[in-house]
Amino acid sequence: MKKLAIGLMSGTSLDGIDVLLASIEGSFKETKTEILAFETVEFSLDIKEKLNNSMDLSLSNVSALTSLNFELAALFSEAVHQLLIKYNVKKETIDFIASHGQTIYHIPFNSNELKASTLQLGDGSVIANLTKIKTVYNFRTADMAVGGQGAPLVPYADYCLFTSSKINRILLNIGGIANITYLKKNGSLAEVIAFDTGPGNMIIDAFMNRLFNQPYDQDGLIARSGQVIKELMDSLKKIDFIYQQPPKSTGRELFGFQFSTYLLQTFKNHRKEDLVRTVTEFTAWSIGEGCKLLNIDFKEVELIASGGGARNKFLLELIEKYTRGIKLTTSAEYGIGVDQKEALAFIVLANETLQNKPSNVPSATGATRSVILGQICIPYKESK
Repeated sequence: MKKLAIGLMSGTSLDGIDVLLASIEGSFKETKTEILAFETVEFSLDIKEKLNNSMDLSLSNVSALTSLNFELAALFSEAVHQLLIKYNVKKETIDFIASHGQTIYHIPFNSNELKASTLQLGDGSVIANLTKIKTVYNFRTADMAVGGQGAPLVPYADYCLFTSSKINRILLNIGGIANITYLKKNGSLAEVIAFDTGPGNMIIDAFMNRLFNQPYDQDGLIARSGQVIKELMDSLKKIDFIYQQPPKSTGRELFGFQFSTYLLQTFKNHRKEDLVRTVTEFTAWSIGEGCKLLNIDFKEVELIASGGGARNKFLLELIEKYTRGIKLTTSAEYGIGVDQKEALAFIVLANETLQNKPSNVPSATGATRSVILGQICIPYKESK
């Protein structure tokens, strides 16, 4: 039976809230979706500052995190309301909301001091009761409960929507962090390989903000005008994460504000354009290195890019250079806008959850078994 759902996505780039309305029916490989509406609601400068502070170990505090959990949920709810109003959709027709939430901190491995865990803010109970729509959220924790890293989760949706009997595919998402999903031709879900390759837009955007007071490098024009700084590139190429075998995941904990600050301080005597060019080059190179970890023939693979970074023309050109032989396209060629795929993916995951079906990919996350993802929050609707 066809359902109407809204997907909410707020990623590591901290741009805002992606709100997507879609129809969905079926399950697993029989899943069929149709995108009906999409909007991005930008975060205010105040919320961006709160988010950045919450992710800074020297500035974060318990009261701020507690408040932000509800503040974000209210913003997500308002984004839903605005979408419904704009497209003249009655909320009573919406079967469910799928909300990824805002990742604040992610610890993929146990250490002597910390337990492997993850924190996404934007409480589902608040969203459900403000919108009066059933809400599925907090998708990552169930996977981590059985030994997984809680990431990446999108590969299940990638498999449902993009697996092919004719061609091998790599789904590349370039958000704040870049990740890939490899779908072997005629492959099973157990054969899916997926992992984070390293930074996506995260370092580039940080450099653009600090050096040019711009949120991102439009079409990669600043990077295109610069030259690679060899000593910086050589330093970046020494980062161990790039060479680690999957499963693996990363985030702001490794490539966030502190890392960008260190790079800018260390290489402050270089041209601004050259700095942006070098970290753009590194991003493309690290994606290429991630693809090489798959040990496949690039000539037999289609690479489908999505995420904000897929709008950076120069970055895509560099990725082509480091994955020579691969056919590079974007998700837009398949009717899914580059900014829409992740919000749609969580609708797919929530659809499985509501059918009591698992939707993690143990081969990608390292989990010991399949689990049902997410928590379901059901608003009370008083009878008239």
